Amino acid sequence: MAAITASMVGELRAKTDAPMMECKKALTEAGGDMEKAEELLRVKLGSKAGKAASRITAEGVVTAAVVGNAGALVEVNCETDFTSKNDMFLNFAKACSQLAAEKKPADVAALSALPYSQDGYGPTLDDVRKGLIGTIGENMTIRRFKRYEGAKLASYLHGTRIGVLVEFEGDETAAKDVAMHIAAMKPVSLASSEVPAELIEKERAVAAGKAAEDAKAAEAAGKPVQSAEIVAKRIEGSVQKFLKEVSLLNQTFVKNDKQTVEQMLKGANTIVKGFTLYVVGEGIEKKVDDFAAEVAAQVAAAKGG
Repeated sequence: MAAITASMVGELRAKTDAPMMECKKALTEAGGDMEKAEELLRVKLGSKAGKAASRITAEGVVTAAVVGNAGALVEVNCETDFTSKNDMFLNFAKACSQLAAEKKPADVAALSALPYSQDGYGPTLDDVRKGLIGTIGENMTIRRFKRYEGAKLASYLHGTRIGVLVEFEGDETAAKDVAMHIAAMKPVSLASSEVPAELIEKERAVAAGKAAEDAKAAEAAGKPVQSAEIVAKRIEGSVQKFLKEVSLLNQTFVKNDKQTVEQMLKGANTIVKGFTLYVVGEGIEKKVDDFAAEVAAQVAAAKGG
């Protein structure tokens, strides 16, 4: 009988998502035959999605769909960059944005419950997701979506990792240019008045901290320390600069550094009413696993038992 190595166990686990000890048992029963061992474990495929659900999905894609006067931007996540290029995964992600645009779901749960079939799985979008988890061997999640309806829409995808959907009135070319600008410059709001208060306070605290450090340095060097009034103006100036840098209309237009986005739109008789920007994995903490060490530890534990 062929020796069952840790690498064989790891390979079978990657294919089937079964627990390591189950993989070892299957390989032992199959006499080291990988295909036969995989076949044995496929019987347990039904529980696979539940086992994979605890794993972090920080990779994936952003897809967009515009159907008439409705459109949606969706982020669908997986565990590895490799799977984010898988055709089955990509087809599923595209279906998510298409269904979100067409069917007007209230949230991710409602989207997941919509009728959809793919690669022999169904009858709902979530059933397809669970089926693909079993086939591909990675956890997959529909993380979020944003839907617009009733106005003109322009979308822009930078590869598969950055997506933008813009709600506008006016010229379509100008709106598409704005969508590309958003992907490049990543504003946090449409106007400075809409920047979240917590971001403003964070920037103010940073500016105040820098002013305090400057004051300490000046005092240590025997130089005059700025008055409280001047320091307050410096801090406020930093905050205002920050607001211009992160609000779309105040940003310098990427295709013409002589004008702001607001000025460009005015010249094109176009109004941007809102936008959504998704960047894959933004805000998700990525976990780095030492898989070889995990296999070795479990094999050692089994021997000890």
